[in-house]
Amino acid sequence: MALNLESISEATSGAIGALVSTTVLYPLDTCKTKYQAEVRSRNHQKYRNISDVLWEAISTRQILSLYQGLGTKNLQSFISQFIYFYGYSFFKRLYLKKSGNKSIGTRANLILAAAAGACTVIVTQPLDTASSRMQTSEFGKSKGLWKTFSEFTWREAFDGLGISLLLTINPSIQYTVFDQLKQRLLKENQSRSRGTGSSPESLSAFSAFVLGAVSKCVATCTTYPAIRCKVTIQAAESDEDETKEPRPKAEKTITGAMYAIWRREGLLGFFKGLQAQILKTVLSSALLLMVKEKITKSTWVLMLALQRYILVNSVKLKNA
Repeated sequence: MALNLESISEATSGAIGALVSTTVLYPLDTCKTKYQAEVRSRNHQKYRNISDVLWEAISTRQILSLYQGLGTKNLQSFISQFIYFYGYSFFKRLYLKKSGNKSIGTRANLILAAAAGACTVIVTQPLDTASSRMQTSEFGKSKGLWKTFSEFTWREAFDGLGISLLLTINPSIQYTVFDQLKQRLLKENQSRSRGTGSSPESLSAFSAFVLGAVSKCVATCTTYPAIRCKVTIQAAESDEDETKEPRPKAEKTITGAMYAIWRREGLLGFFKGLQAQILKTVLSSALLLMVKEKITKSTWVLMLALQRYILVNSVKLKNA
């Protein structure tokens, strides 16, 4: 029971951190996604940099459209982070129990994080696809979640699933780097922490923010070409630009998206929007991990209180 409670505590604090970071940085995320989704030649390019997306929203008086799809994104973030952190915590504890080791090596950590990420992707892919389409819709023309879902076939709902599974290496790299740096930082306080109780160790807000930023920067730079392809696959069709030809169905595949980017933008096209991606994801992950670290102990206490309440009531019911 304690094992499950600790996993749930990790998952809950991670999911709450995801909600905070997603909401705070959502306008930047919308600008980044719309910029990444555009696959153009130099002669027909609507957005030359990410600020053009922001200026379009301002000039067309559609500032609130920067928040289009926020509810769906928050729902997807909460569910995905809860599943990810629960799975990651559960797999780590199961591995330590089965192996008898006191710590997890880098290779094992990557495998466990990838397994947790794969479980997350399979469950939340339809929400991820809907969120991307809502974000990349023309400003003021985004549809609600259920209307967006109603226009999907089951196959379209899982657009980009293959590349999303490939991108499970991203959080694997991120949380492996974060955990390794965290363990080194907390190592000198290990003996003192043992005498304070059974609650999980935590970093200061500043330390968690810095380690979160560093770990996500490493993961983003490593996997960015795949991120660009995924956004291209999931993007909504544009009905505003007359110069843009309808996208062939082949571009909805990994190889098709890669070929389209290569043909129209060249090698550098795979890194279009990298700066914006780093800014957004680094800030988002750093904020998420900072919030998670600060509320983990509180969540742990609540979980223990809940466990005690359940046990007390179960004893009363047996004695009644």
